[in-house]
This record gives sequence, structure tokens and C-alpha cells, in this order.
Amino acid sequence: MDIRPLTGEPLALDLANTHWPLHGARHDHLDDPALLRAWLAEHALDELLDTTPETVLDAVRDALVATREAIRAALEEGAYQDLDAVLARGTIRLGLGAQGPTEQVDVTDPAWRPAWEAARAYLELLRTTDPERIRRCANPECTLWFADVSKNGRRRWCSMAECGNRAKTRAHYARSR
Repeated sequence: MDIRPLTGEPLALDLANTHWPLHGARHDHLDDPALLRAWLAEHALDELLDTTPETVLDAVRDALVATREAIRAALEEGAYQDLDAVLARGTIRLGLGAQGPTEQVDVTDPAWRPAWEAARAYLELLRTTDPERIRRCANPECTLWFADVSKNGRRRWCSMAECGNRAKTRAHYARSR
């Protein structure tokens, strides 16, 4: 069962959203090995985990946490040096094959491959999405990020059912007092 409050965002934002407030405490989705494996499988980043010991899963988790913090620093502060350090762990080798253009990713440490892919996805998100449409939820207590793909570009909440409804309820209560 997926307990995350927001799913379906691009890979980089989905990684940034694996840490959120839950019942007054911070919940880290990557702390639970089963949830970590499910998250990796959801993004087709689990090929390394089929035949490897738990120590590799710990290394993958550590790399993902570091990358999550680097993505959050980029989103919240415009600080890119940590994200650049993650990207420096890999390269893309272009080529031509019988089927046409090819692309091979080489990462220095296989445990960093999922994290590197998430960092690469952040770059792709910046290339394909207006930066003004990459937003943090308007609820000040929420820490989630989303890509606003609405037609008019006015989405404010990570979820209308959760944060949006709470804000509207608070506003209605304040008006009626």
C-alpha cells in the first residue's frame, strides 16, 4: 500500500516528495526497505536490487537521500552544487546501432544509478517545463512539490482533497467568525 500523499509527479519531484510531515512528525518513505524497493520498481530503477545484498540497498538509499536533499536545495534555494556533484557520478555515451541512435549511461558506482537518474530527470524537467510551473504546495505546513500541468497554470495545492480543502475550510471559518 502506497502511503505517500502525492504520487504521479515526474521522477525528480517524486523523489523530493519522499519526505513529508505525517501526524506531527517527519516521515521518510525511503527508511522502510519494502517501500524503498516499491518506489524503485515504480520508476523502473530496481534492476540492481534483484541479486544484491541488503548492504547495496543501504547504499542506494543513502545515494537517493543525498540526491533528494540536492533536488530540494535546487528547488528551495536555487543551490545546484550538490546536484552537480550527483550528476558528476555518471556520463552518457551516445552512439549509433542497428536500430538507430543509442544512449548508454555509465555511472561510477552502480548504487548511485537510481540517484543519478533522478538528478538527470530534474534536468529534463527544467528543459521541458516552465520553471514557474514547478511549485511547492501553497499550504505552509506542506513540503510537497508538483509540476502544474493544469491548462490555466493556477494550481496551488499538492492535493485539493487534502491541502486545498484544509485551506478553504480555514478561510471559510475565518470569514464566518
